[in-house]
Amino acid sequence: MLKSMTGFGRAEKNAGDKTFLVDIKSLNGKQFDLQLKMPAMLKPFEFDIRKILSENLNRGTVDCFISLKETGSAKPVTINTDLAKAYYQPLAELSAALHLDPSHILSTLVKMPEVITPSSETLNEIEWIAFQNIIKDAIDDLNYHRVDEGKSLEDDLRLRIKNILLQQDEIIKLEPLRQQKIRDGLTRLLEENVGKENFDKNRLEQELIYYIEKIDISEEQVRLKNHCDYFVSLLDENAESKGKKLSFILQEIGREINTTGSKAYDSTIQKCVVTMKDELEKAKEQVLNVL
Repeated sequence: MLKSMTGFGRAEKNAGDKTFLVDIKSLNGKQFDLQLKMPAMLKPFEFDIRKILSENLNRGTVDCFISLKETGSAKPVTINTDLAKAYYQPLAELSAALHLDPSHILSTLVKMPEVITPSSETLNEIEWIAFQNIIKDAIDDLNYHRVDEGKSLEDDLRLRIKNILLQQDEIIKLEPLRQQKIRDGLTRLLEENVGKENFDKNRLEQELIYYIEKIDISEEQVRLKNHCDYFVSLLDENAESKGKKLSFILQEIGREINTTGSKAYDSTIQKCVVTMKDELEKAKEQVLNVL
């Protein structure tokens, strides 16, 4: 089973007399990268909130937005009277100098920085416990979407590996014909240039064996098959996070495909290699989204 790194989760519930709305969006990323926005009253719990998100989401670029709406009585604000008086004098002088109506000074004063500030309320222990359940509900919702999208990723990855193995089957069928074509080509080249009776056939056979061994691709095909089998077996595992492992295996698969292509010296096998590379690139794009 695979999980995608992409998903969206939402939860809205009460914690005491407060209603919290938690939205979490996750995209692919090499590590866990969190952007967190929340009300001031949750600032004392920021470290704990980040820890909850990190432990439950594991990896990805995550945006978490927490908003609050009061459902109980209105909470008081603090008015900094001394600061308001300090702002008033220069504002009154400016108003008189510009011959403006001084009745609007109060509305301007309340908008000045730090004149009115919200109360420094925070969550009590019971509300904090309730809030943790809210954020975990949002995480569960996001993980549901991750699993759902992971199913599509898994189906596509299995198809890509299957297509690579189908091309490998074709290469294995072509391999004996390739060796014979190399043998016939070298023999014909010698016969045309030095004459059929003017070269040592035993020596030619020795050189052919050496040459064919140098361009033999049987080991690459064995390793390629093993890597593909390992990739599929990893898809079957129940591990929570395996995107990095799958990516590493695809690198090894790519190495064997490239070596096969460099040794092939056969146009038909090269066509198979090109198709394998195309399937591999599609698999690599998909693995980038796997948790």
